[in-house]
Amino acid sequence: MPDPFKSMARPLNGPAIGSINVTPSDGTNLATPIRAITLAVGGTLAWINSDGLSQATAALPAGTYPLLATRILATGTTATGLTGWI
Repeated sequence: MPDPFKSMARPLNGPAIGSINVTPSDGTNLATPIRAITLAVGGTLAWINSDGLSQATAALPAGTYPLLATRILATGTTATGLTGWI
């Protein structure tokens, strides 16, 4: 069945269209920017946002969090089991 929504813009608060495994890196951007992240094991999270600015959290519990990120930084990230949602 064809996708009747293919020609419509996808809102940032709409459903994800895919996911990627995320390996934190201080030097390599994600293959595609993400708009949410799931932490399988809680901890801190550090990332570069869509404006190129570094961001960081205090310790977070396991769960899914909305954010726009082009890179998840190794330095400052202690959370593990990361899944990025696109």
